[in-house]
Amino acid sequence: MHLTGWTVALTALGVVPAAVTQSREVAFWWVAAVIALALLDTWMAPPTASVGVRRDVPGSVRLTQSTRSSLLVANVGRRRVRGAVRDAWQPSAGADETRHRFSLARGETVTFRTRLTPTRRGDRHAGAVTVRTDGPLRLAGRQRSLDAPARLRVLPEFASRRHLPSRLRRLREIDGRTAVQLKGAGSEFDSLRDYVIGDDVRAIDWRGTARRGEVVVRTYRPERDRRVVVVLDCARLSAARVGDAPRLDASIEASLLLAALASRAGDRVQATAFDRAEQARAASSGPAFMTELADALAPVEASLLEPDWPAMVRLVESRVSQRSLVVLLTTVETSALDSGLIEAVGALQRHHQVLVGSVEDPELGSMLRARGDADAVYGAGAASRALLEREAVATRLRQLGAEVVLALPDDLAPAVCDRYLALKAAGRL
Repeated sequence: MHLTGWTVALTALGVVPAAVTQSREVAFWWVAAVIALALLDTWMAPPTASVGVRRDVPGSVRLTQSTRSSLLVANVGRRRVRGAVRDAWQPSAGADETRHRFSLARGETVTFRTRLTPTRRGDRHAGAVTVRTDGPLRLAGRQRSLDAPARLRVLPEFASRRHLPSRLRRLREIDGRTAVQLKGAGSEFDSLRDYVIGDDVRAIDWRGTARRGEVVVRTYRPERDRRVVVVLDCARLSAARVGDAPRLDASIEASLLLAALASRAGDRVQATAFDRAEQARAASSGPAFMTELADALAPVEASLLEPDWPAMVRLVESRVSQRSLVVLLTTVETSALDSGLIEAVGALQRHHQVLVGSVEDPELGSMLRARGDADAVYGAGAASRALLEREAVATRLRQLGAEVVLALPDDLAPAVCDRYLALKAAGRL
């Protein structure tokens, strides 16, 4: 049962006769009459079972974008039904205008649309659909909550895709489409072309020259079909907020941009989210890979656990047998000395090329520049010590042969891709 505003207004109207007569009995009987009318109206209201509902929700939407959820309401009873429905969603789904009124004849249907603008990635679930039917007096009615399960997957924003065109241009230059192709480490044969004065005579292909009767040289391009393994650390340190978002979100942006770039370069990419066990996985499988990767990483959340680095090393070794580029998106700080990160990088570096990417906290830079008072000076000293300790850990990783990228949240994705392109150009993949 539910009461409408008319019931409240009619009850308040009883103040007039009660004030005129100065009698409590009048007020009592007035309230009793209103309650009786409300009960009668509820009894005369159509049953909520005569209203059927069905949700239609799109499969996914990117963070910061909007979509619409459709709610179909049908009158399956024999009487006209007047009332309202509430299309409930959890708060992070960003539902707008969730209440809708309807008046349906027998067999009639109507579709209402609720605008959704999610504020968090992951799976956003719908709540129950509340149906109200009004009585003929509009004083009260019946109410019931119906289960209509629905899920909207909110994909990562992928704001770093704005850096993709510039990195693709650099990739084309490395591939030799806009520059001279040279033989070197990590390169493979591309094609034959006519000899030009100034070409290295060691590049002359004598068999091709004999067949064509003209001097031709071999051209090369960076080797393709390399393996790139992206590992996202989703343990406790990735839950720390840097700026307005957790560290994990910056790592997801970096993995998406690197995967898009590497797949365009002809390399095979696979990604995994790992803490003490694998939370998500995606492997290169053609044009749909980016969609699969975003869908796999969307529900990943940081866990308040220590990472199991030996298990991660075993996982990577079981997935790839040939030399690969292993990108560890984690947190570089003094705790890495005890967590096992150093040993894990050393074990992987023996068979692969390791690239470690870590998010810098911009708050440390602000503290380092502050000199306003004594507290600010002490804060600057603490920030300086933290930066020195982090740099010491990064130096140890570099001594093992790993590449280390330390960047702010918005700069991590392009910085990791720049280092990937540099390794590709140097033939170190």
